[in-house]
Amino acid sequence: MTGITLALSKGRIFSETLPLLAAAGIVPDEEPEISRKLVIESNRPDVRFVIVRASDVPTYVQYGAADLGVAGKDVLIEHGGMGLYQPLDLDIARCRMMVAAPEGFDYANAVRQGARLKVATKYIRTAREHFAAKGVHVDLIKLYGSMELAPLVGLSDAIVDLVSSGATLKANRLLAVEHIMDISSRLIVNQAALKLKHPLLQPIIDAFRSVVEKNVC
Repeated sequence: MTGITLALSKGRIFSETLPLLAAAGIVPDEEPEISRKLVIESNRPDVRFVIVRASDVPTYVQYGAADLGVAGKDVLIEHGGMGLYQPLDLDIARCRMMVAAPEGFDYANAVRQGARLKVATKYIRTAREHFAAKGVHVDLIKLYGSMELAPLVGLSDAIVDLVSSGATLKANRLLAVEHIMDISSRLIVNQAALKLKHPLLQPIIDAFRSVVEKNVC
């Protein structure tokens, strides 16, 4: 039986996954924020990490380039979740998916039944489903960064984006006007790997679950 590969993204998700990994007896050999390596070994010869963009984690796991990974609910919704087993909400990297608009914008009137709204976001699927449920027609503009700029320069009326502290919105004179959903990160597993590498993967899943349950209690 070969070893297992775990896909993670740099930043908050990686750092908040470390205690879960430690519970499973796994420690990365290098700090991804410092190392330039995209493949990082661990203290266990049968476990390695691949460091990828957050939005790419589900794809690496889906196609078997990684056996398991950690991805935000926001990313999984956009991906669609095909070919993935999602055994556990890890309750880490928590934030909120929100609609935000400039101060003074009459959002309540703008989203009346049958209205049309220009919305900038990288979460196209989430935004489309949210506004469709409200009966609001939206022109969706896909962006990958600096979402807050779009309404400031007239590109859009509003944005759909992740909000943590709200400081960036406030600095750009935007207000969170509607809550769409709470977001946290989840453990995802390649379905074929779960069968073929079950003796290796199940103890990791169980260790993660044990930590999450203790934190909840």
